[in-house]
Amino acid sequence: MTLPTDLIAFAVALLGSLGLTVPVRRLALRYGMVDKPGPRKVHLSPIPLLGGIAIYLGFVLAILLTLHGAPKQQIAGILAGATLLATVGLLDDGGLLHHQVKLFIGMPAAALFLLASGIHAQIFSGFIDGPMGVALDGALTVLWVVGITASFSILDHMDGLCAGIAAVAAGFFTISASFNGQTLVRTLGAAALGAALGFLRWNFNPAKIFMGDGGAMFLGFLMATLALKVRPAGGEFPAGWLVPVLILGVPIFDTTLVSISRARRGLLPFTSPGKDHAAHRLSNLGLGHRGAVLGMYCLAALFGAVALIVPFVSPGTAYLLAGILSIGGLLAIFFLESAPYERQVKLEKTTSES
Repeated sequence: MTLPTDLIAFAVALLGSLGLTVPVRRLALRYGMVDKPGPRKVHLSPIPLLGGIAIYLGFVLAILLTLHGAPKQQIAGILAGATLLATVGLLDDGGLLHHQVKLFIGMPAAALFLLASGIHAQIFSGFIDGPMGVALDGALTVLWVVGITASFSILDHMDGLCAGIAAVAAGFFTISASFNGQTLVRTLGAAALGAALGFLRWNFNPAKIFMGDGGAMFLGFLMATLALKVRPAGGEFPAGWLVPVLILGVPIFDTTLVSISRARRGLLPFTSPGKDHAAHRLSNLGLGHRGAVLGMYCLAALFGAVALIVPFVSPGTAYLLAGILSIGGLLAIFFLESAPYERQVKLEKTTSES
């Protein structure tokens, strides 16, 4: 009896990430790669970084052992982009790069690796023929990869949040791909699920190790890639594109919340870290750290469940469901914006008061 490749990929990634996190943690402690407590942090003692290395190695090992018959060009493009962002994130964790390098150079470059391998959005080319449609899809691909990768990067602000949300999304991508017989996407999703869950064993509150920006960007890139690759069974154009957007509804929602909130206060969304994310606000409302994270997991599962329904209903019904969730999201943003949270101040104001 031959085991399915997705099951093998899941097991290898899970065990690899689970086992490798221990020596990686020791390595981080030995070389002083720790995240120190601060006014914008929720932990009270130094926590080792570099957990992203274990996630990366677990995923790559699973892919190399299972996807022998997959399109080599696409696998090479995915691994090249993922390796680039894991490396850039690792350098950023070590304080060796300016934060804008990862946003304006690293993430777009990773998207270009996908484009070069033939992985891209297929929205505009569906109704605009010729080079214009291809060019617009290419631009959308870059914006999508940068946006989702950055969303996961800033989502890594509470124990277990980023890894857990990535695991939920990867699980739904795997299920969606199974409905349509997409072996490659199903295996990639299963490997990402295993790698995230293996690390989550050590990262859930109270965390013994953080994934760092290398891990968050790596997972974000994988989620963006799975979204570009998944092709929902029975999804009628243009409703099919809702599936990946809904599966990634939580990072999109959280990024929208902090972007609106910070812009209202004159702050730049991706360069003004603080305790103003959805999970922070839920925690302050009485859910506590674990309750807020589990609440975000449940929200991700809700979005994912709706995404699985979309391919089997009419486009009108699909848009109605998405519209209801969107309105609910906007109302939630309005409510959470009025909830207690620690407000950042502009840099120049801080300087003048110091």
